[in-house]
Amino acid sequence: MSLPSLMVAPNGATKTKTDHPALPITLDEVAETARACMAAGADGLHLHLRDIEGGHLLDSGAYREALEHLARELPALPVQITTEAGGRYDPGHQKYVALHSGARLVSAAWREITREEGAPSFYAYAAERGVAVQHILYDVSDAEGLAATLPEGLLRDPALQLIFVLGRYVDGQVSKPAMLKPFTDWMKRERLEPDWMLCAFGQGETDCLRAANKSGGKCRVGFENSLVNKDGSVARDNAERVAEVVSKLGL
Repeated sequence: MSLPSLMVAPNGATKTKTDHPALPITLDEVAETARACMAAGADGLHLHLRDIEGGHLLDSGAYREALEHLARELPALPVQITTEAGGRYDPGHQKYVALHSGARLVSAAWREITREEGAPSFYAYAAERGVAVQHILYDVSDAEGLAATLPEGLLRDPALQLIFVLGRYVDGQVSKPAMLKPFTDWMKRERLEPDWMLCAFGQGETDCLRAANKSGGKCRVGFENSLVNKDGSVARDNAERVAEVVSKLGL
C-alpha cells in the first residue's frame, strides 16, 4: 500500500488546545478535521490518539476502534497510525501496537524501535503481515542506521516507506529546504528509490514541502509540525495549512 501524496498530521503527541483552539483531541474532532482537510486536498491521515486526560495514547484496541470509526465516516481516506514513544512507551509496546491494531500503514522511528534488540525481526514480520512501516528518520545517521538494520530485501524494495523530518531537533525547531539535501544525497549513494515523504517543523514547512515535491517526494502537513503559514501568520486550522500547501505546490 503506497503512501498518500499529501498526508495531514493534525495533532501529534503533545500539543493541546492551549497551543491552538482548533487542534483536534477527541476522535470525533479528528474525524471532523480530516473531512475538512480532504476537502482542501489531503488524501491521507496520520493518526494520533489521546487518553481521557488528553495525553498521548498507544493502545491497539483503541486504535482498532478508531480505525473502524474512521472507515465508516471517511471510507476513502487512508489512515496511518503512529507508534511514537512520546516518553511513555518502550519498543516492545510500540511493536505490539504496530502489529495488532489492524492498521496497514504504520509510522515508526528507527531510533526508537532500535532501543531494544529485535528490530530486524520486527521489520520482516511486519512486511510478512502486510503492515507497511514508514521509517521515521531525523538525520542521515538515522538513515545509515536503518540501512544497516533492515533486511536487504526490504531495504531494496521500491515499496520501502520513509519520512524525513526536518527541524525537529534544531534550536527553535526551524526547518529549511537545504536540510533535505543530505537525505537525497544518501538515497543516491545507497541507490535507493523508496516511497518517501517529508515533514518539516515551523514556518519553513511550506517551503520545505515544496522542495520535497520538486525532488520527487511526498508531503505531510499539519499542526503536529507547524501551526503557521508561509508568511508567519497562525493558520486558522489544519485545513488552511493543507490548502496553502496544495496551492503553493500546485497539487
